[in-house]
Amino acid sequence: MDAYCDANAGFVHVYTGDGKGKTTAALGLALRAAGAGWNVFVGQFAKGMRASECAILRRLADRFTVRQFGRNGFIGRAPEQADSLCAREGLADCMEVVLAGRHRLVVLDEVNVAVAMGLIPVDDLLELIALRSNPVELVLTGRCAHPRVVNCADLVTDMREVKHYYQHGVPARAGIER
Repeated sequence: MDAYCDANAGFVHVYTGDGKGKTTAALGLALRAAGAGWNVFVGQFAKGMRASECAILRRLADRFTVRQFGRNGFIGRAPEQADSLCAREGLADCMEVVLAGRHRLVVLDEVNVAVAMGLIPVDDLLELIALRSNPVELVLTGRCAHPRVVNCADLVTDMREVKHYYQHGVPARAGIER
């Protein structure tokens, strides 16, 4: 049967681009999946800071597992060896999650950024995608998605920034951007 005709098939989503909303879209999908009774795993790459979404998702621990694979303050400085180690260990953890099959939806938040910054080899991410079993749905977020990742995805959304108040000096706000 063609995978696109199988209602229980899992697909690979990529949410990329310079616009706001990639993580938000992935978490909206995660809430929908949890509402349908799915177990959801969210792994956040290059994020070690406190994030509002993690606080609420951890309260929903019967359906959500959340792990962060990054160090605080990564954005705004050059990556260090410790950042690469966090990202590689995180990808190994995510591989175990994907192979175990206990989570129907797996979100790798900002994994595209981790690849683009050289923290994770693209071949390692492609291996995780290739080893994913049906019906695991996989969502990969972050700007600068590698063309090979885009090529193997089933759904790609490119968020384009048209206008953003950040350009006027508004910092990331709790509950909205963080």
